[in-house]
Amino acid sequence: MIIEQKQHIDKILIPVLREVSDPEIPVLSILDMGVVRSAIIKNNKVEVKITPTYSGCPAMDVIGDDIKLALKEAGYEAEVQLVLSPAWTTDWITEAGRSALKKYGIAPPLEAEADKEALLGNKKIVNCTNCGSSNTKLVSQFGSTACKALFKCDDCLEPFDYFKCLK
Repeated sequence: MIIEQKQHIDKILIPVLREVSDPEIPVLSILDMGVVRSAIIKNNKVEVKITPTYSGCPAMDVIGDDIKLALKEAGYEAEVQLVLSPAWTTDWITEAGRSALKKYGIAPPLEAEADKEALLGNKKIVNCTNCGSSNTKLVSQFGSTACKALFKCDDCLEPFDYFKCLK
């Protein structure tokens, strides 16, 4: 019975949740972003636990509503719970998510130590999402959202966001 329920979850819930996008980065599903901690079916009701990318993230209400709507369209009532511990980390972004970020024009997060060096302007290691050059410089610690920094490429002269590493 548990195996059947697990297969049911994989076949139904994962495809539905994969269609729910992060409202701030629409090319990323909430699964690729790593905010979904669990999804369990109990008596035809789905309990979904999500973790915000940071504690004050304004997108969480929208994500919760989008999850409920997507699951309702799939025939399920849903309850969404916010889980704050453990705190979300950029390590939870999937490889597919990192690739989608880059294609969308947002440089994916570096490892923590490299991130610190890049954000302090000590090393040119954030690659331009337009031309791939590492000849880039920090313009602002904050980009289009608090979780991003704004960089500019000195080769192609294009600005781009960098998704900061959060641990």
